[in-house]
Amino acid sequence: MENPRPEKVAVVDEVRARLGASQAAILTEYRGLTVAQMAELRQALSPVGAQYAVYKNTLVKRAVAGSRHEPLQDLLTGPTAIAFVSGDLSGVAKALRDFARANPHLLVKGGMLGDGVLSSADLATLADLPSRDVLLARLAGALAAPMQQLASLLQALPRNLAYGLSALVDKRREEGSAAEVQPDETEAASEPDQTEAMSDDESIMNKEHSDNG
Repeated sequence: MENPRPEKVAVVDEVRARLGASQAAILTEYRGLTVAQMAELRQALSPVGAQYAVYKNTLVKRAVAGSRHEPLQDLLTGPTAIAFVSGDLSGVAKALRDFARANPHLLVKGGMLGDGVLSSADLATLADLPSRDVLLARLAGALAAPMQQLASLLQALPRNLAYGLSALVDKRREEGSAAEVQPDETEAASEPDQTEAMSDDESIMNKEHSDNG
């Protein structure tokens, strides 16, 4: 078996290092895009925290073999470029989606987030989410808002975050309902028994007075 050339070893090591340092990786097929369009795509991805690079599939396969990124091998068909994500994943997915709408030759195939595999459908869903900064701003506003506004804002947040906040809303409502119970109602409920007891005592005292008289 021939030893790989040093330049190929260097590329394999580079891909492995970049994958390891990235929060996520998104694989795309760029067949049909011009050099100018590729440069435009790189410019669109840079502000949202992604670097876009083209590698030979055979070298990427060597880089991911035996690692947690090995599932990416199934996506290495056709001319493949990788978006290495270090910023907001939903922002990167949105940038890729918007570029693909204007340039249909770009195909978003899938990727990985941590140890999890992302399908093209997963990335499309992420692209529809608000950015991280917007979600944090909504959460901060929801926590400071009146109960009615908080309940309405829950519908605009991702499902898992909404479930947690919804539970908090229900808990606060239950606490509020318990605080509205008036003490006088409890006292009033016990008054008939006290009145009846006093009536019995008065009857006994009147009988004793009559006997002594």
